[in-house]
Amino acid sequence: MNPKFHLVSRDADLLGESPVWDGRDRTLYWVDGVSRLIHAHDPATGAFRSWKTPSMVGSIALGAGRTLVAGLADGIWELDLDTGAFSPIFKPEPDPRVRFNDGKNDRFGRFLCGTMGVHADPLGKLWRVDRDGRSEVFATGIRIFNALCFSPDGRTMYFADSLDRAIRAFSYGPGDTPVGDPRLLVDTNPWDSGPDGATVDADGCIWVCLVQVGKIARFTPAGKLDRMIEAPTDMPSCVAFGGDDLSTLYVTSIKDSGSGRAISRHPQGGCLFAIEGLGVRGLPETRFGETTETIAKAS
Repeated sequence: MNPKFHLVSRDADLLGESPVWDGRDRTLYWVDGVSRLIHAHDPATGAFRSWKTPSMVGSIALGAGRTLVAGLADGIWELDLDTGAFSPIFKPEPDPRVRFNDGKNDRFGRFLCGTMGVHADPLGKLWRVDRDGRSEVFATGIRIFNALCFSPDGRTMYFADSLDRAIRAFSYGPGDTPVGDPRLLVDTNPWDSGPDGATVDADGCIWVCLVQVGKIARFTPAGKLDRMIEAPTDMPSCVAFGGDDLSTLYVTSIKDSGSGRAISRHPQGGCLFAIEGLGVRGLPETRFGETTETIAKAS
């Protein structure tokens, strides 16, 4: 395969993250965490739009109707895309030492989001929030939560503490708790980088940004390296499949994370890119409170 890279947005984000494709309105959404912005791009018209967030934003997911779910610094909020209004869904006890970071909907319509230590201390937790606001904690002691994604059938959950340089896998499902202990899936030390944002394709393989070395890797469900490609910038941060046939891999990137840990030296650091010609397709994202079509048909 000969992938082709396209620059989508020339306006650089400071901390581009969390791309998600909405197949209903054929729009890509993503965030600039440091600038406190949620962006939207319509590839058919070339139009861009942005919404200001009340606090630093770590991640987004598709919500019901014309809404998004957002992991803001202090909790999980809902954004009304038509009015720009934010409404709280879940807020834990205030703790200025942590903030919410990477998050996604699972295949059963629940939003999972991990907190991280503001100074990379092991204070983070992995939270899951249901549509009714019920919350559960699945993991603790996390420094920088990243790489959250789910297998096509929803039965395996992947995530990483980036500073551990390890992607771990949990047995998972529609019930209230993961089943069993996590297992080590991928040790990213051989590639000299911690894992950042990730997604799963239709074959069940995991695409993950190796942010410290400017690469994007594809690992099999068994944890074997299948493919490694050079990213379009030196600090790719997160990936998501989009487009009408879900064959375009969108890549966000970092210009300056604001923490001093990640500062790009690339002239297009922070820009949004699209990669074509990879020969694989992604999966439709679940909406908050809904179940993916593939899971619904199987159940």
